[in-house]
Amino acid sequence: MGEVMTVGRWRPALAALTLVTILLLAACGSDRDGFRAADGRISVVTSTTVVAALATEVGGEAAEVRALIGPGVDPHTFEITPGDARTISDADVVLLIGLGLDDFLIDHVESVGNGVSVEIVTAGIDLLEAGGHAHDHGHNDDHDHGGVDPHVWQDPLRVKTMVDNIAASLAEVDPERADEYARNAERYRQTLDETHAEIQALIDQIPAERRKIVTNHDAFAYFADRYGLEVIGTVIPGTSSEADPSAGGYAELVELIRAEGVEVIFTEDLLDPRVAERLASDAGIEVVHGLYSEQVGEPGSGAETVHGMLLANARKISEALR
Repeated sequence: MGEVMTVGRWRPALAALTLVTILLLAACGSDRDGFRAADGRISVVTSTTVVAALATEVGGEAAEVRALIGPGVDPHTFEITPGDARTISDADVVLLIGLGLDDFLIDHVESVGNGVSVEIVTAGIDLLEAGGHAHDHGHNDDHDHGGVDPHVWQDPLRVKTMVDNIAASLAEVDPERADEYARNAERYRQTLDETHAEIQALIDQIPAERRKIVTNHDAFAYFADRYGLEVIGTVIPGTSSEADPSAGGYAELVELIRAEGVEVIFTEDLLDPRVAERLASDAGIEVVHGLYSEQVGEPGSGAETVHGMLLANARKISEALR
């Protein structure tokens, strides 16, 4: 498999850095032909580690993959750095999720120029609105998605469409290896089908009346939609991790948890669990830590691939609820 590298830093607010400065730094020493590696690999830049993991599966040995938003970084608050702009300018293709999550990078890619191709890997996926309702998405490539839930990678069957889109994107910039990318994509589609079956078997072990979950923020609607779980509520309202729970909303969620007989709150890898822990204490229920929401796991965790991440979540959910 090709190597996945991560670059970029998190910042609480945008530093005093103009687009002109970013572009000048990106242009200095930029040589896209030189970056195309002596071994002939193509350079693939992704927004998140989730897309990077998929691009690595599809690209195999033919691709060098870099994620701008590295481990431990929340995509909802990411700020681009001059180093990121340089990485973008050197890429053959930039792969984004879109759906309001990383669309801000499109302007940076287009401004850098150099013929860098930018592709939205969620095109064609059946989407849910924020809150878990079906969304009539029509054309999924206009970068203006309103209240759409972007967390499509939480459903392995929807991920198959992402894989197909990535294969097509790599083939467009590297047509000589189009067949290789197609074979890799088909192989990983089979892995995702197997993963779906394993997850379904795990969820089937949960009694029907216990298939209710509460999480830190609304990142698991696609998983719940696929496997018949009900997201009763979230500590942080909405699909973004940047919102803050209100006192009234907190009290209502405690009452809802009691009324619905929810017994577990699940916290996520990137979010501070303290509010969830306090909520669990007030509601008299347990806390289960460490669901993967916005990123894959660290190397060696068993969750460093998308299918591994999804299985890790399913195991944790199944063990807690059955």
